[in-house]
Amino acid sequence: MLRPYIDWSYLFHAWGIRLSGKESVEALQLKDDALRLLDANGGEEVRALFRLCDAHNDGDNIILDGVRLPLLRQQHNIADAPNLCLSDFVSPVKDRVGLFATTVAGAFCDKYRGDDYRYLLMQTLCDRLVEAAASLLHSKVRREKELWGYSPDENFTPQQLCAEPYQGIRPAVGYPSLPDQSVIFIIDRLIGLEQIGVSLTESGAMHPHASVCGLMFAHPAARYFAVGRISDEQFADYARRRGMAEDELRKFLVRNV
Repeated sequence: MLRPYIDWSYLFHAWGIRLSGKESVEALQLKDDALRLLDANGGEEVRALFRLCDAHNDGDNIILDGVRLPLLRQQHNIADAPNLCLSDFVSPVKDRVGLFATTVAGAFCDKYRGDDYRYLLMQTLCDRLVEAAASLLHSKVRREKELWGYSPDENFTPQQLCAEPYQGIRPAVGYPSLPDQSVIFIIDRLIGLEQIGVSLTESGAMHPHASVCGLMFAHPAARYFAVGRISDEQFADYARRRGMAEDELRKFLVRNV
């Protein structure tokens, strides 16, 4: 079920294979080996989790079912380009925001320790599977009324979804729009990652490693962006909003402060 949703270009990139037009012989061989590994391990054992929250923005924060999620705003100096924050895509009055997580269920990679090629290939394949699951889940969330259904008439093929032509975004924790890995603890409180077998380390890393979680926004203008470097002033304000000591928080934002 997930195979049509796998974006193979990212797997090829992870292996240093450059594509120009159609897939090369090297790319086709790698893809064939990956699919054989998938078949040998009983197919696609991936779990997914979704929760739709009542939400509204409060400045640079989003309130999700009464829980405050502080966020960061860009601070670049580019003419006519707004400094974005994810809270901009949420109404200050009444709105909805989705929470999601996907993970590989099972220690697929462990059995290949000692076989470097298949071990690394399985790791990169698992990364692609959780992203494929997130793509499929997001598609269902947009189209199905029981989940959210804000875009019921959407009709894209799995291949078209790779270009993200749909309304809405799903920024993951740790990615440029949501760079603070520690917010995963807030999301975990709301969604309960243990339900799909995911645990968190003290640094906010997910286990199994091939896991992803984040937010879903439906606003028609929502788009991905990089927060980038922030000022000392914003960092101090963010630490206050997070209720964390600056020294502790700095460990999660080394690329932004």
